[in-house]
Amino acid sequence: MKIILFGATGDVGSAALKAAVSRGHHVTAVARQPQALAAISPNVTPFALDLLKQPDAAAEAARGHDLLISALRPSAGREADLVPLTRTALAAARQAGIPALVTGGAATLKLADGSGHTVLTAPGFLPDGVRPIAEACAAQDALLDAETEAQWTCLRPPAMLAEGPQTGSYRFGTDTLVTDAEGNSQISFADFGAALLDLAEAPRGSSRKLTVAWGAPAPALAAG
Repeated sequence: MKIILFGATGDVGSAALKAAVSRGHHVTAVARQPQALAAISPNVTPFALDLLKQPDAAAEAARGHDLLISALRPSAGREADLVPLTRTALAAARQAGIPALVTGGAATLKLADGSGHTVLTAPGFLPDGVRPIAEACAAQDALLDAETEAQWTCLRPPAMLAEGPQTGSYRFGTDTLVTDAEGNSQISFADFGAALLDLAEAPRGSSRKLTVAWGAPAPALAAG
């Protein structure tokens, strides 16, 4: 496939780029400073673009591709940018006439304890330091729910997403945190990127929200 990847230099974007190239896809890697990505593979074409400052250019860049992957995640202190960034990605996919695969957040996923609480609403579940991005991810979910023209799929991470091994041992879920046999809900960037490419190659319907996590006990994630 010809894939355009927004946020190609971030943690998830880098993992998705590596997975895409390993599977033989051609990737237009979009970031504010993507030049170094050209060294990864002849199948990677760096494309410098600031999506907040040049939203109209995003649609033009997306034309001629088969799929848009949005792995956008704003830096600390700029969490509110997630909604306009996602809006730009959806508009680009819509105008280019291609599906969008969007990286979401775990905020609105239900806990696996049957309490009915979500990651965002459960008392004491979230550290204060990650609440701003969780609230931004909830707003991103609302934006996706309101999108009726673009064809999109949103893949949301588990409770813990960090550096770690690529195991290939993960399973998908829908609206509830996926946990392993020990009750942990986690995955590495490498496996999350691989799961994104699984969905790119074998879509599970349009306008759907999914999640993914390790389905069996795996090596502990690195603190991040």
